[in-house]
Amino acid sequence: MKVAIISGSVYGTAEEVARHAEGLLKAQGFEAWHAARATAQDLEGFAPAALLAVTSTTGMGELPDNLMPLYSSLRDTLPAALRGLPGAVIGLGDSSYGDTYCGGGEQLRELFAELGVREVLPMLTLDASETVTPEADAEPWLAQFAQALKA
Repeated sequence: MKVAIISGSVYGTAEEVARHAEGLLKAQGFEAWHAARATAQDLEGFAPAALLAVTSTTGMGELPDNLMPLYSSLRDTLPAALRGLPGAVIGLGDSSYGDTYCGGGEQLRELFAELGVREVLPMLTLDASETVTPEADAEPWLAQFAQALKA
């Protein structure tokens, strides 16, 4: 199964988690693809059978700049090829920001709902104020994600 991983990162942590997810999914037998600055054309060209989004959140609760072009393009066009695909989101944030905690992840969940992507697992939230190893902390959830895709 082809799994596209999109990511948005401010300081690189979400990108590291996405790369780690790519490696773990490949080890599980998936054809995983990650591009940090993917365009809608890149995504459609890969023709995924599932989607995984990994994003951090800016201090204002928004998506990182490097993810905004893809986000806007998908929201504007709502490509039919993504409708009905299984997917999930990993949101990174800092709970000390209060109401905006993992706001970028929530924006991607909303986009996935608009696209008709089926959420196979609730969003994983990784709190920067509680972890220094987000890649390792994501591993159990990623194992569940892989199992959900195989089911």
